[in-house]
Amino acid sequence: MNYTAQEVIEYVRQEDVKFIRLAFCDVFGRQKNLAILPSELERAFSFGIPFDASAIPGFGGEVRSDLILHPDPATLSSLPWHPENGRVVRMFCSVAHPDGSPFEGDCRALLRRAAEEAEKSGFSFGFGAEMEFYLFRTDENGEPTKIPCDHAHYMDIAPEDKGEIVRREICLTLSEMGIRPECAHHEEGPGQNEIDFRYSDPLTAADNTITFRSVVRTIVARNGLAADFSPKPLPGEAGNGMHINFSVRAQDGQDYLPFAIAGIMDKVRELTLFLNPLEESYRRLGSNKAPGYITWSSENRSQLIRIPAAPQEQYRAELRSPDPAANPYLAFALLMRAGLYGIEKRLPLPESADVNLYTADEETLRRYRHIPASLHEAAAAARGSGFIRAHVPELILSAYADR
Repeated sequence: MNYTAQEVIEYVRQEDVKFIRLAFCDVFGRQKNLAILPSELERAFSFGIPFDASAIPGFGGEVRSDLILHPDPATLSSLPWHPENGRVVRMFCSVAHPDGSPFEGDCRALLRRAAEEAEKSGFSFGFGAEMEFYLFRTDENGEPTKIPCDHAHYMDIAPEDKGEIVRREICLTLSEMGIRPECAHHEEGPGQNEIDFRYSDPLTAADNTITFRSVVRTIVARNGLAADFSPKPLPGEAGNGMHINFSVRAQDGQDYLPFAIAGIMDKVRELTLFLNPLEESYRRLGSNKAPGYITWSSENRSQLIRIPAAPQEQYRAELRSPDPAANPYLAFALLMRAGLYGIEKRLPLPESADVNLYTADEETLRRYRHIPASLHEAAAAARGSGFIRAHVPELILSAYADR
């Protein structure tokens, strides 16, 4: 439900809300929050809540470290795992300087602007993430180990699949928060799981992705386990992907998705730093259904982009290279920008690669460009890109490329 500020104030009063979490993310997409009491809520909506940003990664140092959180009332959500007689709610926030100017490291604001510009051009994008994660046992001190909770395989069932009950609790919690899971199942790796949810407008989809990570970690911890979203938790096993489904709708009713795919393929080397931001990310790419080449095809899971088999109303493309370490606000914003670039330039879609790239011979593979093979290569591609410099503030680019 899209609440107004006044409706939030009334909700907090009527529902015995004791704490309001003001949530935001650092430039790497790690959620942070500041909790306020109901007595501070009107001030939060009128003036914002100041905080010390000096210790937030990518937000600068001690000089001019004060920033202001402005809650978005439309994102109000109750956190179901807290008791009802002392309810806790959460709102996502925009981040600004004390003079009211937008903070350049606010990736949520970057995504909002990209979506608004796309709408002005006559296009609306939809996004949805398919998130994979491992469930590991914890030690006697409650610290995570690298021991998987089970040794089940793809789409196995209980008793081999020991994550079934946890996935069900996660899905029920997401549903209570207004996020609609589509399906949940055991993945290929031992203790690996996947939950997919409906795609939606860019900002809602990114908010849902951040919420999803938080819900998974919370529910999993309550079950005595640890959730691991890192790109390659176990050597020799499948890595964790964050497959991104995207669609394009145009006011004139024409099909612009092929142009958008062509634009993303044209710019993907420059985008990879933000889709795969860790050195560990590059140990995942190129194996276990994670792409290594810049290709596309229908249904083929060895490709960078595949067109899933689906009814016309669900016509979309799936980008398979990103992993859960990506900041969804930044990833969706840049994919939109690249898609719009392809549409504006009417870029032709390259010939489809209708082969299994994991078993193809060297002569076949030489036809295709590689995704960057290391964090260093990805950083160099981003640093040398006029496209990236046009759409990513230097503060964010430096945080990613100069580590």
